[in-house]
Amino acid sequence: MNAPAAPPSLPLRELIARLSALHPKQIDLSLERMHRLLKLLDHPERRLAPVIHVAGTNGKGSTIAYLRAILEAAGLRVHVFTSPFLVRINECYRLGRVGGGVLVGDDELRAALEHCERANAGGPVTIFEVETAAAFCLFAQHPADVVLLEVGLGGRLDSTNVIDAPLATVIAPVSMDHMEFLGDTLTKIAGEKAAIIKRDVPVITAEQAPEAMDVIEQYAKRMRAPLHAAGQQWHVNVERGRLVYQDERGLMDLAAPRLFGRHQFDNAGLAIATLRALDRFKFTIAEFEAGIVGAEWPARMQRLTAGALVDQAPPGAELWLDGGHNADGGRVAAAALGDLEERVSRPLVVISGMMANKDAGAFLANFAGLTRHIIAVPIPDRDNSMPPDRLADAARALGMRVETSSGIEAALRSLTRLAYEIPPRILITGSLYLAGPVLAANGTPPA
Repeated sequence: MNAPAAPPSLPLRELIARLSALHPKQIDLSLERMHRLLKLLDHPERRLAPVIHVAGTNGKGSTIAYLRAILEAAGLRVHVFTSPFLVRINECYRLGRVGGGVLVGDDELRAALEHCERANAGGPVTIFEVETAAAFCLFAQHPADVVLLEVGLGGRLDSTNVIDAPLATVIAPVSMDHMEFLGDTLTKIAGEKAAIIKRDVPVITAEQAPEAMDVIEQYAKRMRAPLHAAGQQWHVNVERGRLVYQDERGLMDLAAPRLFGRHQFDNAGLAIATLRALDRFKFTIAEFEAGIVGAEWPARMQRLTAGALVDQAPPGAELWLDGGHNADGGRVAAAALGDLEERVSRPLVVISGMMANKDAGAFLANFAGLTRHIIAVPIPDRDNSMPPDRLADAARALGMRVETSSGIEAALRSLTRLAYEIPPRILITGSLYLAGPVLAANGTPPA
């Protein structure tokens, strides 16, 4: 019996809303529904180009950005599925082309989502499962050399974890986040992430806390997966402002990443180590360097230099945007701010909005030694946004001077009324769900 036809085509926003109503929980980790849907779709995940599967708590997206840039510098076609999006859902889907990939267009994405909807025939399925299935359908229709696949949440039961034999599995830094879904210890969370490791498939990992590394090593041993670990099989350092990478094959002295912060050297090193672990491709030093220098990833210590919000900030101020939202994300952003302060000293203001399930105190504690001025804002159009008063309470508990504001624009206007001897450095941070509206309001959405 054929599945019933879907209703007439809708704008993407309305289609996503309709698909979101198919399951009562936005997040419900399981592979049963995904396997059922993929069977109904005739298994598009089995018709993909070789897959590199990336898990971790922080740094997944940046690592994928470096992987894509290096692969494209070598002339390869690269499909990419990442999440979440910042401004529009098309950002999650990049189709490989010779000379550089492109975001999927509205019509083609709508067709893929509606194809999945028809096959699903009204069965319970989460929106992320439909979005992942749509990625597999899109990628199976277009030739490519590599697919880069980012885990949405966790790993073991994430809807991306249906690729039986990827080219490689990658684990970016693991830290405490999403404890309500993944467990309340680093050991438990690492176990969820490490479960993407597949038998006899190389696993490449960033430097990890000892308890997380122990779990990853146990999984790799159990699956007979060759392990390439930072600080063991490969090393990355900063020397004279350049990225120096070394493994058993030799040493590479490369230009620094364009993406700002010491942690980006580590993310770039993870991407290099991944590609060096594979026999399928060979890359020149020039291709590695072109990728490291050329990689872009919005809302990760991104300097906003022009746009509507920049114009609303105090004259001469620096405006930075970072989507960090957990303790470790705050740590790396604070370290990057410390580097900036050493170069050019400015008063720092942190404008922050967070989701209600995040640990605001653990996040903001990273900035306690850098600033006493926090402005708490809501995240637009998010019912589960943390109320600014609650975020402010967490800042006050750390001894910070804090105020609340109705939004980013109002916060920036309030700063223009202050008498700064030196124009301030302003960081907008706390959530990728805040970063998206910021980019949209500034008029600089991701391309």
